[in-house]
Amino acid sequence: MNKTYIATMGERFFMSKIAIATDSNSGITQAQGRELGIFVMPMPFYINDELFLEDITLSQEQFYQRLEEGADVKTTQPAPGDVLELWDRILKDYDELVYIPMSSGLSSSCETAVMLAQDYGGRVQVVNNQRISVTLRQSALDAQALAAAGRSAAEIKALLEQTKFDSDIYITVDTLKYLKKGGRCTPAAAAIGTVLNLKPVLRIKGEKLDSFAKARGWKAAKKTMLDTARRVMETDFAGCRGPEDLHIAAAFTGTREEAQEWLEELEAAFPGYPIHMDPPLPLRGLPHRPRRPGGHPDQGPPHLSLPNRAAGYAGGFCYANA
Repeated sequence: MNKTYIATMGERFFMSKIAIATDSNSGITQAQGRELGIFVMPMPFYINDELFLEDITLSQEQFYQRLEEGADVKTTQPAPGDVLELWDRILKDYDELVYIPMSSGLSSSCETAVMLAQDYGGRVQVVNNQRISVTLRQSALDAQALAAAGRSAAEIKALLEQTKFDSDIYITVDTLKYLKKGGRCTPAAAAIGTVLNLKPVLRIKGEKLDSFAKARGWKAAKKTMLDTARRVMETDFAGCRGPEDLHIAAAFTGTREEAQEWLEELEAAFPGYPIHMDPPLPLRGLPHRPRRPGGHPDQGPPHLSLPNRAAGYAGGFCYANA
């Protein structure tokens, strides 16, 4: 096993070889994980009582097709045995593991992972920093950077959890059907909202997914998200010095053309900021919408994330911990 040795005052200390893992709610595919050097736990789903694994036995296209067909879709957490199998495989080649699952406020998978980690004598550090989608992806990248800077797994966990509330996600959806189905919208409210063309804007802050605003129409909903993001940047993140301190990211489940349009709107609204745009949103944790007959999606939920400010650490290493 390769380790980095640092000589100080005649003594030799080694910097542990640390692995970073997250789950597919980060939007990181298995192929992207291999490219990035990040391990990805696929999230399981039951569709009409048949088990599927995201990006392993279930593709985005297949998921939305089954959803359009009216299939009964249920989410669940990874089986403990699958989590342990992944960890054990990783720890054959690494000294420590930082595991960053989706927010504990949206799933019990984080709580389960914390319990399982107790049997690993500190070698597995489970991070509960309340992230999902692109903010979860950024946390995995931040953890990588911290590991490269010499931080231990326990230090990475502590640093990521210190900034758990320093991120915002805003989401809008084109249909209330799935909010109603998931119990986040009453049938009466869904019916009225559909008639009045009301589009909800949802917010994820910390562990909570809450209703944030309502807008009349699609363009108004996107404008609400952009205006809110600007205000948050000027208030909550006023101390940020620019792109080196703040990440802006987005995701979309519509067509490529619609996604490109959304990206251009973001680039115009936040000049000078590189904006990461995910392909379709991860299959759980956020609202979904169906596709039109013929396989073409309706306008999907644009989703704007304002991850958090940077923190500077010893050695001059500065990272945006989103």
